[in-house]
Amino acid sequence: MIVYTTLGTNDLFRSAAFFDAVLGELGAERCRSEPNLVGWRFPKGGAELYVLSPYDGLAASSGNGPMIGLFAGTPSAVRALHAKAIACGGTDEGSPGPRTYSPGFFAGYFRDPDGNKLNVFCFTNAATSP
Repeated sequence: MIVYTTLGTNDLFRSAAFFDAVLGELGAERCRSEPNLVGWRFPKGGAELYVLSPYDGLAASSGNGPMIGLFAGTPSAVRALHAKAIACGGTDEGSPGPRTYSPGFFAGYFRDPDGNKLNVFCFTNAATSP
């Protein structure tokens, strides 16, 4: 079970504003704010997401391969959250739509202002839903 995830940032204020807006669309609320860390808790006991300045003092950098998946529930919610992420300074990594590699999987991909990759998704048929 994943309890929380952290993403590094080089600008905590910018990153916190980005995730306040994007995660707020999913009902997440800030659960922690410190000088080097901000966190959000999802409704109904879901996992927490934190952005932080690396403790070793080195610059944060995004990876190629790691990704956070955010469940949105419906295709319209996927589109809205993807658009919100782009409007808040994120970059498009794949417009919302059905994915041919996984029937019933509807997703949009984006990177936060620090380059961390996320996707927002839903399932469009019961056969693929968890």
